[in-house]
Amino acid sequence: MKSHVAISIVLTLLVLCLAGPAHAGSCLTAGCHADIAALKNPHAPVKDEDCTSCHTQVVKEHPVKGAKSFKLSSKQPSLCFGCHDPFGKKKFQHSPVKDGECTACHRPHGSNQPFLLEAGEDRAPLCLNCHESDPFKQKYMHGPAAVGSCNTCHEPHESNEKALMKGPVREVCLKCHADFAAAFKAAPVVHPPVRDDACTACHNPHGSPVKMFLKNKMPDLCLGCHKSMAATLAAVKVPHKPVISEGACANCHAAHYGKAKGLLAADQMTVCLGCHGVDNLGTPPLKNIKKQIEGKPYLHGPIKKGSCKACHNPHGSAYFRLLPGNYPSELYYPYQDGAYDACLKCHEKNLLRFPETTIYTNFRNGNRNLHYVHVVSRKGRTCRICHQPHASDGPKLINKNGAEFGEWKIPINFMITSTGGSCAPGCHRKLKYDRVKPETYQ
Repeated sequence: MKSHVAISIVLTLLVLCLAGPAHAGSCLTAGCHADIAALKNPHAPVKDEDCTSCHTQVVKEHPVKGAKSFKLSSKQPSLCFGCHDPFGKKKFQHSPVKDGECTACHRPHGSNQPFLLEAGEDRAPLCLNCHESDPFKQKYMHGPAAVGSCNTCHEPHESNEKALMKGPVREVCLKCHADFAAAFKAAPVVHPPVRDDACTACHNPHGSPVKMFLKNKMPDLCLGCHKSMAATLAAVKVPHKPVISEGACANCHAAHYGKAKGLLAADQMTVCLGCHGVDNLGTPPLKNIKKQIEGKPYLHGPIKKGSCKACHNPHGSAYFRLLPGNYPSELYYPYQDGAYDACLKCHEKNLLRFPETTIYTNFRNGNRNLHYVHVVSRKGRTCRICHQPHASDGPKLINKNGAEFGEWKIPINFMITSTGGSCAPGCHRKLKYDRVKPETYQ
């Protein structure tokens, strides 16, 4: 009798054990699901040996050859939401989440990677099972995309932002580009797309065949917005070399923010002298304008104001040396209407029109217009034979050392008086002129 009672107690305990979680422990034996037991990161129910929280036994015998004795307690995603908070509270959902396909990305029993994923820190193999791979095979790659760190910028399940972004595009970018964020706030001049638009207005967030993963090469990218500049550059005969060289617009302008008007990195003259202030740059070499103007007491008006663009178009021009109007490239060129527009747009427009005048120039002998004599009549000397265009050590921008004439510098020996002056250049004897008491020439 006592033996029957003991057997009954043992059987009761055995039934209770089989009905609870302890029964699940037998699933992970070496003879059955040992591969699940070996996973580094098991799903919580697996870790707790609670298989029946997800599976329901439908056939008494297990295992059954050629059949299944367990089924899922319910379908996805309801089964998952029994433990996990349900999704659908935000505006945009990842397609697998929206379709309730949790196991499209997560392994239900466990994984050797975090979050029950098949992929580790490099999520690209997982994400590219569905997403196109071409953006991730570009010559220049954005850092997170290059290493497959998709979740640096994107939420894996749902978001209130398009493309499942973790926040507004600008905020997501600035969380990494912290140095840019600080400089951007302090900058006096900010590029409107940077100020008003998302960074993706100019950059491809994953990768591009263009440096800095730009959406297009420069200057084409810039000209997509700057339509008037596109028309200007299409028409110019003499483009400024930086515009058509590697770097294009960025050779002179900052793409995001700048210290000066026009998104320049510095004041206009400093930027220009970055190239035009060194020796042996380009073929043929550019003249070192910095040397030409350093220490000179007399500066051309625009140079004194630091405005190179007053006389030169910084992008391109239809005229010699990027000038804003016509000016002869030859050393000798008799005046005719329009030939000297580059100079006469600022200087007296009637300077060279009349052989005699009392108002249009002070360089005259009595009423005789000596500018007319030099530029219109006889050989037609251009302005640069007597005057320096940028700076000089003599008044009226006349170079004391002489104007360039091939390999010779013509000495001008210019002297100025209150009513006139004199010069004794290498091209004629010393001659005086006086506006009040005209000189008589033999």
